[in-house]
Amino acid sequence: MAKKINRRQAVLGVSSALLLPATARTLTSRNSNRQGRNTGFLHGIASGDPDHSSVVLWTRITTTGEVAEGFYEVSSSRKFSDIAHSGTFKTDATRDYTVKVLVRNLRPGRHYYYRFSYNGFQSPVGRTKTLPVGQIEHLGIALASCSNYPFGYFNAYEAIANDPGIDIVLHLGDYIYEYGPDGYGGATGKQLSRVHEPRREIVTLEDYRTRHAQYKSDLDSQTMHAVHPLIAIWDDHEVTNNPWMHGAENHQPGQEGPWKQRKEAALQAYFEWMPVRNPDNASERGSYWRHFEFGDLASLTTLETRHTGRAKQVDYSEHLGQINSSVDAKHFRKSVLGASGRPMLSNDMELFLSKNLLTGLEKNRRWHLIGNQIPMARTHVPLLNRSDFMDSQDNYSKSDVNWLSHLLTLGELDLPISLDTWDGYPRARERFYRSCSRAGINDLLVLTGDTHAFWQNELFDSAGNSMGLEIGTSGITSPYWEFSDEKRAKLMDRRISEHNKEIRWTDGRHNGYVRLQLMPDSGLIDYIYVTNILTKDYEVEVLRSLEIAREDKTLRYV
Repeated sequence: MAKKINRRQAVLGVSSALLLPATARTLTSRNSNRQGRNTGFLHGIASGDPDHSSVVLWTRITTTGEVAEGFYEVSSSRKFSDIAHSGTFKTDATRDYTVKVLVRNLRPGRHYYYRFSYNGFQSPVGRTKTLPVGQIEHLGIALASCSNYPFGYFNAYEAIANDPGIDIVLHLGDYIYEYGPDGYGGATGKQLSRVHEPRREIVTLEDYRTRHAQYKSDLDSQTMHAVHPLIAIWDDHEVTNNPWMHGAENHQPGQEGPWKQRKEAALQAYFEWMPVRNPDNASERGSYWRHFEFGDLASLTTLETRHTGRAKQVDYSEHLGQINSSVDAKHFRKSVLGASGRPMLSNDMELFLSKNLLTGLEKNRRWHLIGNQIPMARTHVPLLNRSDFMDSQDNYSKSDVNWLSHLLTLGELDLPISLDTWDGYPRARERFYRSCSRAGINDLLVLTGDTHAFWQNELFDSAGNSMGLEIGTSGITSPYWEFSDEKRAKLMDRRISEHNKEIRWTDGRHNGYVRLQLMPDSGLIDYIYVTNILTKDYEVEVLRSLEIAREDKTLRYV
């Protein structure tokens, strides 16, 4: 164990305890009141989608005028003693006064500082970094997901900002949530005075803009964005719960209008408010996949699993009544879930993935990373005892009782916990694995969000061949198990990992993020949680640490 700690010290250059220096808040406080809370830039600044020579810079001008004009500066010095790049910007109400600048001709693998100026106001100073080229010895990535504003404070964002082992933040989706004050997280939001705005489920372009503005007004979010560049992919709640190509579970056309209209409003607001590169034209907004190269060390391809290829989810409520035995359950998994014509990825997405996997292999990159919204490992519900999870003393709501009863039924039949994940699309998962194998890659490192739980998974195709590993991150604030006590949640975590071959370990009891550090021949994983999200009084702890070893183009946990 001492050797492992010393190795982490060498990588981080700090003690084995996770430090929280004041550098992030100091950086964002510069040239502003408190963390950029001046009247010109109330939503802070951000950077994202970096490559070797360019990066997106973002801000939003606080104004109601017809047109807002200003300028920006980029420097390799925090004091802006030398200006590497500068220019002007113009924005107006058609973009909700957001500003997005693609700064080019930067040097690879370098930190840069940036700031905006408008109408006598100066934004906070942000720090970003271009991607490296050549021989790379270390890469630090923070994995984040599921940041539901009403459920609590974004303390994990502040922890990410202050983590010295992080080069870039990979946000794996559910950056915002669509619900109104009476929806998911609403009760906690009322207690904390963190109620969603507007105070209704969001449907229109103005609704989505207002919701993004609320999330960007959060001080911890602003701190993280100001310190690290962001690579972001969306999952479902950036539009609404569980969408597929032509609709969503949480969309009712009769009350909320045409699905296409709502989706396009949500995606427009996303591209306005996020530090991501714009598509060539508005019709391509849904085709949101990316590829990033980190020198000779790693490549990262992000998937789009919601709007361009996904078939409609199978609904348990339409089938469980007819599944009465293990034979019925096997038939359901094979003939219903595994039916042909149920894709997850579009043809264009698959071609993009195959091309970049081959490129990474040809260039001898050591790590093949996949940015993935939803769990890929097979995750079935174990056989459960009702008495272990429910008794007469529990104060569960009717919906909680129904959910627990549903889990008990799934456990009796050995069925997947969710049909919105890759478990609901087993044929599509095999197709994905075949694409990777054809490219000569069976050592994937899949990085996953969505579930509000930490995961340490191994991946196998249907023939039992190893496909790599999957690392899942918990929610920034969204909860997973909501049992009446932690003992039951811990028991459920253990039962799931014991029951499923691909699940080595899981934890659905903590909120936080994953710190992934990659070196040429090994990786370090820290599952990091914050002790409290209901107040700003919290500590940061490492829940679990492990290493990944590379051997003969295979990956294994150490």
